[in-house]
Amino acid sequence: MRTVVVYYSMLGNTDYAVKKIAQKLGADILRIEPEKAYPDKGFKKFFWGGKSAVMGDTPALMPYSFESESYDRIIFGTPVWAGTFAPPIKTFITENKDKIKGKKISLLACSSGGGADKLAGKIKNLIEATEIEATLHLIDPKDRPNEENDRKIDEFCSLLT
Repeated sequence: MRTVVVYYSMLGNTDYAVKKIAQKLGADILRIEPEKAYPDKGFKKFFWGGKSAVMGDTPALMPYSFESESYDRIIFGTPVWAGTFAPPIKTFITENKDKIKGKKISLLACSSGGGADKLAGKIKNLIEATEIEATLHLIDPKDRPNEENDRKIDEFCSLLT
């Protein structure tokens, strides 16, 4: 089963986890980036990122290539912003909704604490999927590496093999 991990990462935690998962699964990686970067420090980071997530913004993305017919499974990787997924993920899903239908969908969420518990349902509703195959929530995997996160990654990957 061909798998692609589509993700956005601001501070590198999601990027770190995606690379581990892709290596274990032999998956392709598609990193998406907004045309206008979000502030990544201080109050502005939380204000603009949180506002954008809560308001359901769909920022324009840098050009990317996504050949959906090449994949059976899509894993979305996202940081948790204000209890939801990062806006670039929403843009990608909105732009590719018809191409995503019928694919097996999984989710990787990275945060500095909680807030990931409702993400799968939100992605499922946006895609109009019948189910989410597997979910994984990690706490700062790059900034605070530990055996617990490694174990969770292994368990997540074993569900997808």
